[in-house]
Amino acid sequence: MISIGVINIYSGISLSDFGFTSGALSITINFGIIWGIVLLLILHELLHLMFIPNFIKSEKTSVGLTLFGGFVITEEEISKSRYLFITIIILSIIFPLILSVFGLLTTTLKFLIILNSMGSSVDLLNLLLIMKQVPKNATLTSNGANTYWKKAQTEQKG
Repeated sequence: MISIGVINIYSGISLSDFGFTSGALSITINFGIIWGIVLLLILHELLHLMFIPNFIKSEKTSVGLTLFGGFVITEEEISKSRYLFITIIILSIIFPLILSVFGLLTTTLKFLIILNSMGSSVDLLNLLLIMKQVPKNATLTSNGANTYWKKAQTEQKG
């Protein structure tokens, strides 16, 4: 909904842009859009990957594709603030703003941005859970599907 709102501010968006007409739906399969979806998925996951500490050397970090989308998994220890930064998706908000300002927001790009936003719903859920449940200055570590946090060590004067 946020991405649709951002697109609508500068460019406008309607169901007719996506093949909906009065009483009918028209679907055209465009291989360019399919490649765009694949490239968007790869770009999305690479953006996550780039902000994982030492991701190039890490033996605890993996990237993959499944039938339902892409993923980046790491068992590296990450600060809460860095985890939140990794989770926030620039493609869903900043990208449409930039394209809109320069008048480059086509129907195809609108579709890809909305599709990316829907795929980012898990990222948004993670963002909200980490913001609510993890204390400030904590570090997070994932083990498979589970993510754990620990409080930062405080120095004692003595």
